[in-house]
Amino acid sequence: MSTWQTIWTTVAQDFTDIPDVAQGTRITLRLALAALLGGAIGYERESRGKEAGLRTHMLVALGSALIVLVVQQQGGGDGGSVSRVIQGLIAGIGFLGAGAILHNRNDPHIRGLTTAAGVWLTAAIGVTAGIGRELTAILATLLGLTILAILPRFERWVFSPAQDGHHSPSPAPTTAGRGPE
Repeated sequence: MSTWQTIWTTVAQDFTDIPDVAQGTRITLRLALAALLGGAIGYERESRGKEAGLRTHMLVALGSALIVLVVQQQGGGDGGSVSRVIQGLIAGIGFLGAGAILHNRNDPHIRGLTTAAGVWLTAAIGVTAGIGRELTAILATLLGLTILAILPRFERWVFSPAQDGHHSPSPAPTTAGRGPE
């Protein structure tokens, strides 16, 4: 075998981690779905002017899906290996979310908690898509979007003064992180 044939054979063997078209389609679908669902949450965050937006959420979901897919491909599809990877991933994403949380000593409100929770949820959605639970990932995304888009209107209605001079129920004290994000 010539040197070029050896090089070509080595390169070809190195790029055989997707054994067939069905597996390639499955991987592509899971990764694309994770990125798309992460993008939906990221779009909502970005449309509200939050720091972690479209690209951040897409990358978190895609990366999460990729990590669990690789573990499954490596033969670590047993529950224990995947479970340990998911635990590490979710803990690691917690540190990323912590970077979105800002606290000013002179302001009683902690800002960024919802964005941090959204990043964490996005990682969980990516994991869910990556392990092949596509419908569950879609449902979680829809519920997350409902929480992010509709609940703020409900909160404003419940926690703001009414037009007739009577006040709605007052919010809980702000020391627990309640207030503007």
